[in-house]
Amino acid sequence: MTSIATSEYSPVVQSFIPLLYVAWADGMLSPSEVSIIQKEIEALPEISSEDKALLLDWTDPAEWPDDQTFKEWMSLLKDISVDTDYATIDSIVELGLVMADRAGGKDHPRYMKEETRAALSKLEKTLHIPGLAKFRAIHPPVGPKEFRHLFDPAKLQALQDGDNSEIINRLKKLLADPLFEISPIRAKEAYRDRVLDWLTKLAAQGYGALGYPKEYGGEDDIIKYAAVFETLAYFDLSLAVKFGVQFGLFGGSVHQLGTKKHHDLYLKDAGSAKLLGCFAMTETGHGSNVRDLETTATYKPDTDTLIINSPSEAAGKEYIGNALHCQIASVFAQLIVNGESQGVHAILVPIRGENGSLLPGRRVEDNGYKMGLNGVDNGKIWFDQVEVPRTNLLDRFGTITPEGNYQSQIAKPSKRFFTMLGTLVAGRICVAKGALSAAKVSLHIATKYALKRRQFGPDNQQEQLIMDYPSHQKRLIPRIAKSYATHFMLDELVKMYAHRDESSIREVETLAAGVKAYATWFATDTIQTCREACGGKGYLWENRFADLKADSDIFTTFEGDNTVLMQLVSKGLLSSFKQEFSDSGFMGSIRYLANQVSDSFLTINPMYKRKTDADHLLDHRFHLHAFQYRERRILFALGSRMREMFKKRITPYDVFIRTQNHMISLAKAFIERKILEHFIQTLDSIEDTDVKEFMERIYQLFALDTIESNKGWYLEHDYVEGVKTKAIRRQVERLCSELRPHVSLLVEGYGIPKSMVSAPIAI
Repeated sequence: MTSIATSEYSPVVQSFIPLLYVAWADGMLSPSEVSIIQKEIEALPEISSEDKALLLDWTDPAEWPDDQTFKEWMSLLKDISVDTDYATIDSIVELGLVMADRAGGKDHPRYMKEETRAALSKLEKTLHIPGLAKFRAIHPPVGPKEFRHLFDPAKLQALQDGDNSEIINRLKKLLADPLFEISPIRAKEAYRDRVLDWLTKLAAQGYGALGYPKEYGGEDDIIKYAAVFETLAYFDLSLAVKFGVQFGLFGGSVHQLGTKKHHDLYLKDAGSAKLLGCFAMTETGHGSNVRDLETTATYKPDTDTLIINSPSEAAGKEYIGNALHCQIASVFAQLIVNGESQGVHAILVPIRGENGSLLPGRRVEDNGYKMGLNGVDNGKIWFDQVEVPRTNLLDRFGTITPEGNYQSQIAKPSKRFFTMLGTLVAGRICVAKGALSAAKVSLHIATKYALKRRQFGPDNQQEQLIMDYPSHQKRLIPRIAKSYATHFMLDELVKMYAHRDESSIREVETLAAGVKAYATWFATDTIQTCREACGGKGYLWENRFADLKADSDIFTTFEGDNTVLMQLVSKGLLSSFKQEFSDSGFMGSIRYLANQVSDSFLTINPMYKRKTDADHLLDHRFHLHAFQYRERRILFALGSRMREMFKKRITPYDVFIRTQNHMISLAKAFIERKILEHFIQTLDSIEDTDVKEFMERIYQLFALDTIESNKGWYLEHDYVEGVKTKAIRRQVERLCSELRPHVSLLVEGYGIPKSMVSAPIAI
């Protein structure tokens, strides 16, 4: 950033300051805007080289104005506010003229010419500069305090964006640039090329490397990276997935599974998209069963190399994103050293040469057209005795010494395998965030449409808005509440991942698996419901549901099939259950049984089962008990059932098969309990009393709607009676009715710009 003393700013430079201040006020100038501004600056006649260099520097997106520069601009603006009445100034151009006059007037040797005034006027119009509102905020007029509306959507957006608001707003502005304009492309090759172009533009702005260490061009901030992925999913899911494959899966594998030598060679180029890579894990024959992959990586001592081979057609890497564009792959294979298998490891394998042609021994096939995500170049990859250097092994958790021996600090292969996979959990969290974004876009569109579409009504009167029908409210508003609840849980989860340590990694992995399944199932259900809520209009491509449905559907499968993930969650809970008894012994069993006795006392109490007053039904304590009881009861029943099977000498595999459905029920109960608990914690952290009161209603709707959705279980286990479930249903309907006047602001609170919603029925 070019530095110059504030007092030395020429009149022509000062004339640009108000415009640049407003242009940068949202944190980001888009590439098109930068090009427009720089073109006008370059065309200014008789401008000094020093002034031109400074102004061009101030519009450089790679080095946008730092805090000190903004402070200097602010100081100048405050100085002129002392003897200038902003109310008499109508435009940015006029304000620039005032500043130019104060900087030396027409006698100054570098005074602005008439052409400069014309350039400023043109830029003001072209960039749609919003008047002087931002400047008046610098020096506001004295008067009575003006309170914002109780349900200002910006407050809800701020609550969700948190510390990521700056980077989210910068990205939204970039995606609104004409360079990112969405238009229908049905030919997959052209769509893939466009997505690749978008990807490189994002990388040039530094978004891809956010999660990498600073020495490799990043910010070492996985939380920001996840926020970027979430925001991209509002815009185009193919771009979000391509972004995740390049920077999260490929770059993440180099970062998390490699060591410094790999970081130095590959990480900076991965983050800048100069080196395109893919993540070659899944195989046609094994799907989710990563531990039993067939691809081999056999160490060859005489050449100090690894031989990568696909022993069968079914061993081909399947559904690999970036397969058609990549130059290199992180290939997961059974590592064989001195004739002994050391389990699955990742090896970097070049795929294409500098001219883009496939290297010998590699076979790549296009997966072709898919149900959705046709902007992502998924393909299949096979290897025929491909030789790579030993050092291409990503060896953070296991290495081959120069002497040809395998070494690892983790002796047990199974633990080494799960430790390796645990470092890649961020992908699951991002998939969940992306799915939730798709659900939010759908809810936004369906809600806005319901607030203008009229259907039926009293005789001889205007037809009624469909949002005013209780049935329509019940379709949409509880799902809006669930979207907020899931958002808060995912934000907490990505923080847990970012700050994980040895003691918490198992919990993070379990939660990531469960919340990913929960969020993606929710998205699939919500998008379909919203499509139906928009009738025939929802079937038109222009209103986005076609792509939202098709593109997000696969989210229930990749980064772990949801059913498999839920079984993984249950296994983790059963392990914790077993560990608790082992660690606590007899007293641990007594404490658990005491909880069961307490629950039984409450459930057989007729007053409790039939208690229907609003204070009780809206009470956090009732919600917590209901969610916790369901989880504990299912866990205890499942554990007891398994124990009886083991006593009968039924094999562990057969026990697992017989209890699969029971395990999924446990996992759902656990995840819903965790989401509820974190929603309560979020409420406790909100300082704005108005927002807190409003979000309390959203929380209550989420809690009661979830209980109502599981009323069959609660009735079956005698936790409530029918009179109570009926009262809960009435409370859900009442909360929907209470939130109806604010439903538009609720979806506006997602903070999705109109340019990203881009559905005619939502305007």
